[in-house]
Amino acid sequence: MASPDSPQSAAPPVLDKDGVRLTVEDAVATVTLTNPAKRNAQSPALWRALTEAGRALPGSVRVVVLRGEGKSFSAGLDRQAFTPEGFDGEPSFLDLARGADDVLDATIAEYQEAFTWWRRSDLVSVAAVQGHAIGAGFQLALACDLRIVADDVQFAMRETSLGLVPDLTGTHPLVSLVGYARALEICATGRFVGAAEAERTGLANLVVPGDQLDAAAEDLAAALLAAPRDAVIETKALLQGAVGRSYEEQRTAERAAQARRLRDLAGLGD
Repeated sequence: MASPDSPQSAAPPVLDKDGVRLTVEDAVATVTLTNPAKRNAQSPALWRALTEAGRALPGSVRVVVLRGEGKSFSAGLDRQAFTPEGFDGEPSFLDLARGADDVLDATIAEYQEAFTWWRRSDLVSVAAVQGHAIGAGFQLALACDLRIVADDVQFAMRETSLGLVPDLTGTHPLVSLVGYARALEICATGRFVGAAEAERTGLANLVVPGDQLDAAAEDLAAALLAAPRDAVIETKALLQGAVGRSYEEQRTAERAAQARRLRDLAGLGD
């Protein structure tokens, strides 16, 4: 049985830098956070590597599995970011705060790119989460379409407790999954959300023992590949747009999507 520390693929890495490793095996890509000694704490360099991993995916990839080595998925932002010296070769967050508003906004937007590509319409992304997923770690798990968690998982959104706000794209999926009131309570208190609550509230699709986490992610990836790719893409687009549409608008979108699929199946597509 695979463990949370075991490699997911024998394929050579497409990318391996700054705490991020990308491997590709046929239609499945695995993105692994590779700094377990620091509980996969995140930094601007790691975010740039995650963005690069998304851009490096071959067109054949349909499913992306995100995982973290060691006991924790990700303990969140490396606190070194808030020290006067920051990271080598990087402006400290304190320096950024003292700079121009447009520079600060552009910098945060660049950081967010590491969290946006996971919901691309041509992919299904699965986060396999064990141990702590705090702050940026929680938001990275939320960036994925689906989440499988180990029974020891501990989610927490600690930004508000530190005088900040969650700014790495996590607020939208959190509200969509658990509703406004629970999302506000989770963020404002910074409390931990364990596996049972995560599954009950929709944060987790499945809870498994820790030593079964990787195998469960592999099984889900295989199941996601069973349906034709175009049908999955159309279905994902329908579901992603449903919240912003009225009932009648969604009916119309369903008809249009189904017409495209029927024409494709009949060999009449563009």
